[in-house]
Amino acid sequence: QVQPVESGGGLVQAGGSLRLSCAASGRTFRNYGMGWFRQAPGKEREFVAAINWSGGTTYYADSVKGRFTISRDNAKNTVYLQMSSLKSEDTAVYYCAATTTGFAYTSGGMYNYWGQGTQVTVSS
Repeated sequence: QVQPVESGGGLVQAGGSLRLSCAASGRTFRNYGMGWFRQAPGKEREFVAAINWSGGTTYYADSVKGRFTISRDNAKNTVYLQMSSLKSEDTAVYYCAATTTGFAYTSGGMYNYWGQGTQVTVSS
């Protein structure tokens, strides 16, 4: 029903900004809840941010609150993660996930579909 594809990853200096995009297939994209997760080398996957179908509900991990912003443009079938004030500890592979329930969840197990991931490297 949906195939998320992430883009926008790359190398950035500490303190800099980067915007990730997640494009998803499906004519009912506007009904999907979306989430961003990340996995650093040697660590477990962790929640980053989530947004519900309308964009009216968002959640953020404490580690990124105030620095990252999740948003969506349903007309473009795209979800964004705007990252600012980046730190070296933000270095990870970032994954986009979708759920057909339409709600925003902080647990990865609640999402049905996952993208391939995009690498974000923050140099210090």
